[in-house]
Amino acid sequence: MSISARPSVVAGYRCHLRCHLRNRDLTIAVASLPNKRHGAVNPPERRLQEGVEPLEQEAEVEKMSIKKSEDVETEERKTGAEAFVSVRLVVEPNSEASESVVALAPSQPPEPSQPSNRAEAMSANPGVFSPDEQIRSLLDQSITRHYLTTLTDQGGKICAEYVWIGGTGADLRSKGRTLADKTWKPEELPHWNYDGSSTGQAPGTDSEVYLVPRAVYKDPFRGGNNILVMCDTYEPPRLLPDGTVVPMKPIPTNTRAACAEVMEKVKDEEPWFGIEQEYALLNASTKWPLGWPKGGFPAAQGPYYCSAGAGVSIGRDIPEVHYRGVNGEVLPSQWEYQVGPCTGIDMGDQLWMSRYIMYRVCEMYNVEVTFDPKPVPGDWNGSGGHTNFSTKATRTAPGGWDVIQEHCEKLGKRHAVHIAAYGEGNERRLTGKHETSSMSDFSWGVANRGCSIRVGRMVPVDKCGYYEDRRPASNLDAYVVTRLIAETTLLM
Repeated sequence: MSISARPSVVAGYRCHLRCHLRNRDLTIAVASLPNKRHGAVNPPERRLQEGVEPLEQEAEVEKMSIKKSEDVETEERKTGAEAFVSVRLVVEPNSEASESVVALAPSQPPEPSQPSNRAEAMSANPGVFSPDEQIRSLLDQSITRHYLTTLTDQGGKICAEYVWIGGTGADLRSKGRTLADKTWKPEELPHWNYDGSSTGQAPGTDSEVYLVPRAVYKDPFRGGNNILVMCDTYEPPRLLPDGTVVPMKPIPTNTRAACAEVMEKVKDEEPWFGIEQEYALLNASTKWPLGWPKGGFPAAQGPYYCSAGAGVSIGRDIPEVHYRGVNGEVLPSQWEYQVGPCTGIDMGDQLWMSRYIMYRVCEMYNVEVTFDPKPVPGDWNGSGGHTNFSTKATRTAPGGWDVIQEHCEKLGKRHAVHIAAYGEGNERRLTGKHETSSMSDFSWGVANRGCSIRVGRMVPVDKCGYYEDRRPASNLDAYVVTRLIAETTLLM
């Protein structure tokens, strides 16, 4: 029996093969069956043998691939909620076998598991990737594009999307309002409010939380003069029984207010920050990294960092749509973008807004983004939020190198304070492996990515420059991290 094909995919399906054979071996190439919802895998061959009377034999496999040729008829039909793929295999005349029909019915896809032995997992998934990860939106994006590109007359109005940090301290929320079409400064924009009981930031009996605009950016989704507004959050002003008005105050999840106070104190030092934001893309259904084999792992790390090409550069469309200035990272489906240099409080505003834009981009592709510091357990790199820092003094030769060394000594003395605030779950990442330092020890060095603080190779040569704090996790709160660095190095 000869079967030839353009490979396509079937993963997590139960295949029932029924055939009659008479003193013959029947060889089936197991890889994948054509199905629109999947891509391709590369499994082994299986052989069914029977040397007696004609019989009906049933074989169960997880993945099967058949190549289309003149000898293969393919049809796809739907019955209720289940989809079936039938392939009729015409056996060569000499085989003395009747026609065989392969009927494919869906079974439950395997849950993403964490095999204890990565070598075993990789041998079970020999391909680098399983391209059954087709990125699809749940809605027709062409309709959205039509209204955003053709209906540009907004009648002298703009939409302002107010963005704020939610109750977990990591989630971002937003809602839009209509304003007059003009160039708005943050202090000119009206305050707004929202239901804090729905975000975990206020009780239902006193649910109103105030939004105070702090930074304004162009809206890349609506275009035109529409804007995105980064806000922080406050308890509204209160009227006491004696007629006294208590001014609004930051709610507990507002970390921007404390950062702004410190940055105001150190503004003469001209603190510059630049943050390298790493993240991983996930399949929205399996919660497993995009492009990885279901329940398994791709080939070991090495070919993915700053790579190009199918199988090693996964989901590039998303970082390209999101931002100009990105690179693929060590973990497959992991990417990085850089924000900065920014002065003072601007660093936190820009990083948080960049994450909001990332969430919106991924929403369009029906892909999830995670800023978890260790998206995949085991022998895989984590995700960081490396924070680069300099001041007017460190950037000035010849004394800048001496100032940097003083900063490193100060940072070492407050290591525990910084570590406690550098990201939830960071202990899973800072293990002393995978280009990280140990969480329990502070160290600094020149060109050493295994240290807490890395100083660039040219800094001792030029006698000035900047340094990189490699401890912050990818889910860092930029307001907290930049405040601590400025506070420790410039105010202590």
